[in-house]
Amino acid sequence: MNLTPLHDRIIVKPAKAEETTKGGIIIPDTAKEKPMQGEIMAVGTGRIADDGKVIAMSLKAGDKVLYGKYAGTEVSIDGEDYLIMRESDVFAKLNA
Repeated sequence: MNLTPLHDRIIVKPAKAEETTKGGIIIPDTAKEKPMQGEIMAVGTGRIADDGKVIAMSLKAGDKVLYGKYAGTEVSIDGEDYLIMRESDVFAKLNA
């Protein structure tokens, strides 16, 4: 992927939407929920404070995160869908 986020932005690859429920019912495309978790593919250098200093990012590539349903901007690169969002749009990091 030839895309590098700037400043406090991250690039997230959303998880796949659920195809079936736990009970085995197949979910049609029109009823699927947008995934609210994904894997970080790339991170920017960090947020720039008012005094000009760069505040380092607390997330890194490879982290699995939870974010808001409508967070970020959707982009498609080489046929893959990604989200570009600010680090502050992430609610939590999933620990393995």
